[in-house]
Amino acid sequence: MSGVGFWFIRHAIVAEASRAMLYGTLDVPLCPDSLIAQRPLHRALAQHLPHPATWIVSGLSRTRRTAAAIFAAGYPEQDLLVEPAFMEQALGDWQGLAHADLPARLTVPPHAFWPLGGTERPPGGESMQDVIARVGPCLERLARTHGGGDLVVVSHGGTIRAAVAHALRIAPDNALHLSVQNLSLTRLERLDEGWRVACVNQLLIS
Repeated sequence: MSGVGFWFIRHAIVAEASRAMLYGTLDVPLCPDSLIAQRPLHRALAQHLPHPATWIVSGLSRTRRTAAAIFAAGYPEQDLLVEPAFMEQALGDWQGLAHADLPARLTVPPHAFWPLGGTERPPGGESMQDVIARVGPCLERLARTHGGGDLVVVSHGGTIRAAVAHALRIAPDNALHLSVQNLSLTRLERLDEGWRVACVNQLLIS
């Protein structure tokens, strides 16, 4: 199997009203002001990302719109493949809940850097452990079918933490210590020898 590069980008910032709640897999809009203010980041990504590459999104509009903003900033427009396995963590019955209303519902202590612990599974939703178990096999499958190429994946914070957790074989609570900012770049490489992490949470400047 030839090496394959995964270039993960977290979507742009969502609208302020959405940030006030646990939005998970809800199809919330991006912040219009951030799309303007963050044009330098879009431009830097357009200049830095590999070409040719296969482009993948989760299917939620915030990933599609982020990809469109990068194309508008100078990257040649591409067809977008939808990969449901790269969806954000599903929060089930807790989606749409105000952050202040969450603590009373938790069954395990929250994580220091995330409202939920790594093994907390909301009713009808997923734990971070579940997300890692979903993302990992998808990474392996794509590595087998795209050997020798590059894949640009516009996705979500939880998905990107899960991808790094799979590559490093770390536990969900360890993965939640990773900072993944909006429009940051995380690069993974699948080589014959195994997984290698090239960078995490890199913010590019044009």
